[in-house]
Amino acid sequence: MPRLRTPAPRTALAALAAGLALTCVATTAPAATSESSAPANRSATALDDTYYQDALGKTGPALKDALHTIISDQSKLSYSQVWDALKDTDEDPADSSNVVLLYAGRSQSKSSNGGDVDDWNREHVWAKSHGDFGTATGPGTDIHHLRPEDVSVNSVRGNKDFDNGGSPVGEAPENTTDSDSFEPRDAVKGDVARMIFYMAVRYQGDDGFADLEPNDRVDNGSQPYIGRLSVLKQWNEQDPPDAFEQRRNQVIFDRYQHNRNPFIDHPEWAEAIW
Repeated sequence: MPRLRTPAPRTALAALAAGLALTCVATTAPAATSESSAPANRSATALDDTYYQDALGKTGPALKDALHTIISDQSKLSYSQVWDALKDTDEDPADSSNVVLLYAGRSQSKSSNGGDVDDWNREHVWAKSHGDFGTATGPGTDIHHLRPEDVSVNSVRGNKDFDNGGSPVGEAPENTTDSDSFEPRDAVKGDVARMIFYMAVRYQGDDGFADLEPNDRVDNGSQPYIGRLSVLKQWNEQDPPDAFEQRRNQVIFDRYQHNRNPFIDHPEWAEAIW
């Protein structure tokens, strides 16, 4: 659908957001102090008056379509560029030489990325086989859902849907898994849910890729669906955005894709849509 307005320049939006930063404290580590660190949080009111103004007052499909139009205005990365982007977006606020792994939760050297057993690699939270987009520029390289993760733990998650239950994952026992689902550790359950919601709104089948959508089942295979929606909605409520997730959203907006995950800024919009 066409835009109903001419958006403010990205640089102006970023400057406005940065000027209205709120002071936040990360739940797992102290806030970064380097001059290059992006502010941890934004004023929802400022973003509503600018970035999100076309979405306000809407619910259901109308809200989803409005947000799709807003966040589809983005820059795109190659798959190789994702490596360096993740070293920035997922930087450990307590140690700028490290990244924090999504599921394992450990801080690991930025330079230990690759394909060996104890390296970290690029986890597609929306499994790339769910819609068969692979690593193609677009959903396959969208860093709103790409996160650093231990190679072995990433392999255990594979392309499983998300749900509660299972047995502890050997190298990351705060996470559990069974034959057809994966449950992330409590500290990132909401992060995972909001990444799934973002992907479902951003990729709706109008750009040559599959129409991605969450559903309330597991074992979705290669279909462009991922579940379990009812559980993801619970996780979104139980684990609200923290300073790390908010900073990550801002870094992606300011330095890389120049679009936002609206469910980090407005977690309540998940319930309004689904």
